[in-house]
Amino acid sequence: MSYDYGLWGLVLANLLFVIIFLFSFIKPRKKYEWRSMGAVSGFFVALFAEMYGFPLTIYLFSSVFGYKIPVINPYQHTNGHLLAVFGVGVEKAILVCQFGSLLFMIGMVIIAIGWRKIHKGQGNLVKDGIYRYIRHPQYLGIFLMMIGMLIQWPTIITLIMFPVLVVTYYRLAKREEEIMVKEFGDEYLEYRERTPAFIPFFSKSEKSIISN
Repeated sequence: MSYDYGLWGLVLANLLFVIIFLFSFIKPRKKYEWRSMGAVSGFFVALFAEMYGFPLTIYLFSSVFGYKIPVINPYQHTNGHLLAVFGVGVEKAILVCQFGSLLFMIGMVIIAIGWRKIHKGQGNLVKDGIYRYIRHPQYLGIFLMMIGMLIQWPTIITLIMFPVLVVTYYRLAKREEEIMVKEFGDEYLEYRERTPAFIPFFSKSEKSIISN
């Protein structure tokens, strides 16, 4: 019976790739920004540790919770996805993983586009390009990266962490908006009124969530 885990070098390689990418395009400066980035880093540590290191979720289901996993070898990597564990089948689980990878890559692209606009703005209020449609594209990119990984390889720990991280970045965005109002005044208030926070073309109710 094969054991397709314990690949800690692969854990480290994937983790470094994601963290270096995030720190390159979302540069934390203030203490609360470092805390938020640390929390996201923790999400990816937990994710890759289970994906390639030790399958904690599979272990908990099979050993602690006593769930009889409907595969011959639950510690074979293709059987490690929770959809495979709950009987959907490996082929469907792999298809779902591919969709998760697509969302992950879209999130990375959005982060890079948002960073490029801010960098070119040189301290001015950026309202064009992707910022014409959403006020926080880089945080949307982080959400998509996490959602993509939750689809690709859901685990108990990351499923618990995800809503906490959404609230963390919601609060961070709200805090940043207060700074922007002080810096740009009515110009930013007008921009905030007409531009959704995270979801393009969403209703006015979503636009007002972060303003309240």
